[in-house]
Amino acid sequence: MSRRVRPTVAAQLGIASPARGGNVPRMTEALGIIAGNRSLPLELAREARRRGVKKLVAVGVEGETDPALAGLVDDLVWLRVGQLSKMIAAFKQRGIRQCVMVGQVAPKNLFDFRPDLRTIGVLLRLKERNAHTLFGAVADELQKDGIELIEATPWLQPLMPGPGFALGPKLTDEQREDVAFGRRIAREISRLEIGQLVVVKRGTVLAVEGFEGTDRCLARGGELAGKDGGAVAVKVAKENHDMRFDIPCLGPQTLETCAASGVAVLAFEPGRALLLERNLCEDLARRHKVAVITAA
Repeated sequence: MSRRVRPTVAAQLGIASPARGGNVPRMTEALGIIAGNRSLPLELAREARRRGVKKLVAVGVEGETDPALAGLVDDLVWLRVGQLSKMIAAFKQRGIRQCVMVGQVAPKNLFDFRPDLRTIGVLLRLKERNAHTLFGAVADELQKDGIELIEATPWLQPLMPGPGFALGPKLTDEQREDVAFGRRIAREISRLEIGQLVVVKRGTVLAVEGFEGTDRCLARGGELAGKDGGAVAVKVAKENHDMRFDIPCLGPQTLETCAASGVAVLAFEPGRALLLERNLCEDLARRHKVAVITAA
């Protein structure tokens, strides 16, 4: 459930308030949700309702989207990855003119699908295939049918920790140096469209996120840190990051992976990443002694 946080507590935790964090589209009465996996689509639906969106229509991906989303929206249409025509028709038939894209799709499913003719046409036009080109092309196709893909961040701002946010144990001087080092490396690999996460230890890069995704990169980096663990993970958004379809996202599963892999610090940029189920993350950080911080 979404919880209200008193301003004094928010200030202590470094949580950006909705008023500071972005303008909520107050006139949006009907909103479409392109829903991936995990809890983010559910959080978005709750926040949209709380902020006055009267009609919510979601398209869910078979085998990915949490069926519990059906209880939070007016209509949930199921489709497979690659059914672009069905997705657009679902929104058009229900009068949706603006939509957001939230949640992930497992990387393996991006290559294990049967695209419809419209999707095939999009793929044939792309010279490069990465998150920004693929989803940018989807946004263009939606626009052709009068549906605007917009950022979800105005509704999700309460889930985006600001400067000074910290959970778990305090960092050592060595860990702070690794965070600064990791941030420089992460920004560079992000610029090159490789990934958004690096795992480092004592000034050495242990793992760079590629196609495998955040959790597997954390596991690989933690293993390479040795029996003593102590790895430091840093996640960033690239410069001019398009928040319409690729918001860096962390949550309880990320912390569980860190704990199981010997990753001692998880750092991310203030105001540019989502932290899901914050209360549970706080409990996990304390119990597993994993430091979770924002670092600019």
